[in-house]
Amino acid sequence: MPPILELEAIRKNQIIEAAIMAMAEFGSANVTMADICRAAGLSKGGLAHYYKSKRELFKAVFEEFFKRIFVRCRDKMAEFDDPLEKLLSLELLYDADDQDAVIGYPILFDFMSIAVHDAEYRQIFRNWINNWIELLSQALIKGQEQGFFGKFDPDPVARSISAIYQGIATRWYLSPELHSTEWALDTLRRGVKGFLASYDNKR
Repeated sequence: MPPILELEAIRKNQIIEAAIMAMAEFGSANVTMADICRAAGLSKGGLAHYYKSKRELFKAVFEEFFKRIFVRCRDKMAEFDDPLEKLLSLELLYDADDQDAVIGYPILFDFMSIAVHDAEYRQIFRNWINNWIELLSQALIKGQEQGFFGKFDPDPVARSISAIYQGIATRWYLSPELHSTEWALDTLRRGVKGFLASYDNKR
């Protein structure tokens, strides 16, 4: 039998994975703790040992799942040396064949809708956004150091690039018949390059 701490981690991961799939398919408002119990193969008491409420579980789902997405994107950016290509490398966010994208957007939009009226959820969302800003800022700083980009404060520029990504993703996911993957990638490249040009981009 695995050690207690290892078993605890296995059980929590089992719950998180079951909740991710259920919430992505049916929406957090339509999923009950009983649904999660059945999907995870646990009793109500077993689930309550780890997560006392659906609210607590959904926060954990968001944080754990999007940590996974963040790591994937960070690793993808690390494959590129060119700072501009780093900024444009997250094509997986618009890949309809990528399971994380298919699962992730329903959870993200659900979480955002709750955050509109919930300060705690909003803070979690803010922290998540700030992680992306830091990642994008690193690419911008590298580009400045190498002379590819002009002089500007990386933080607000990274926030704008992040917003470009998110805005395109919203249209791409919710209205794919009018916003194809080709449209998303072309708009991303044009939008980011055009935005950087307004800051005296050296390219």
